[in-house]
Amino acid sequence: MKHRTRIYFSTEQRADIWDRWQRGESMSSIGRLFERQSSSIYPLLAPSGGIRPPTRTRSRVALSLSEREEISRGVAHKQSIRSIARRLERPPSTISRELTRNGGYDSYRASAADQATWARAHRPKRCKLAQHRSLAKVVAAKLNQQWSPQQIAGWLKRIYPDREQARVSHETIYRSLSIQARGVLKKELQACLRTKRAIRRSKHASLKQQGLGKITNAISMKDRPASVEDRAVPGHWEGDLIAGTNNSYIAT
Repeated sequence: MKHRTRIYFSTEQRADIWDRWQRGESMSSIGRLFERQSSSIYPLLAPSGGIRPPTRTRSRVALSLSEREEISRGVAHKQSIRSIARRLERPPSTISRELTRNGGYDSYRASAADQATWARAHRPKRCKLAQHRSLAKVVAAKLNQQWSPQQIAGWLKRIYPDREQARVSHETIYRSLSIQARGVLKKELQACLRTKRAIRRSKHASLKQQGLGKITNAISMKDRPASVEDRAVPGHWEGDLIAGTNNSYIAT
């Protein structure tokens, strides 16, 4: 058996895969672009339930890499925290916290501090169902009763019109089912959905508008020649075979 090396998708390739998935391409067609089976694409899409993860961005008030390099240069020249802060037009407390979190005054390095800060910032906010377990139990009970997420969201909105914490959108329910990393709703509840799909895809994600599945250069039956109507040529006849009981057949 031929051994295949494991493929690691780069950032650009992952973005291309998500773009194609959102446009409506199948996992098989995407896999062919990378000379792999669809089973190589599924692990990339499955952890987020087919929902594209949001692009991470840095806060505009956070220290930039250039500012951290300026802090590192100031530390190398034994400058005080206040003088570094004045040059960067930042509060001294900001510089002090930056040094404390990243090794202290004597061990500070700009690139290492920037990478560590980016890693620490990766702490996603808990979803509403994770914060309100009683609400999650109500949603799970309704799903077991074959209610759709839209019906559950509408029912909660009608029952609790003035209690925001007791309501949840249908999109949050779908995401909590699809993204199991949230740890809110059990995966078995996906079987209660009418589509029973483990990976979501927008109903607008389709290539049909681009001609996929259509006959190329098709000619309408209204434009067929008049010679077809009299059936003078054998090729203009259409036949079929009808199978009946007791091995009986009729040719039409």
